Amino acid sequence: MVALVLSAGAAAAPARAQSAAPDGERLAFDRGKGNCLTCHVIKGGDLPGTIGPELKDLKTKYPDRSELTAIIFDETKRNPQTMMPPFGRNRILTEQEISAIVDFLQTL
Repeated sequence: MVALVLSAGAAAAPARAQSAAPDGERLAFDRGKGNCLTCHVIKGGDLPGTIGPELKDLKTKYPDRSELTAIIFDETKRNPQTMMPPFGRNRILTEQEISAIVDFLQTL
């Protein structure tokens, strides 16, 4: 249901992406919140990890933002062996924060 709620805002994503991308970038680079840099190389990020794949060309790889949203929300549903924390399921990030991170990742 959460994926449906998050994907419902996809129609407004282009207009929202420009305003939310800075918030998403801040969250993705924040070592205490999103912390994407712990595992991923992201252009513009300092001291990235290499456990996960480099985050680039994600809009091409995931043109439907709901798939990327679902990965961040709970990657264990798709890949039970993942090391990626279920950010949404474990309430590490809110739905709005996940959406902002997706907005940012789609600009890479």
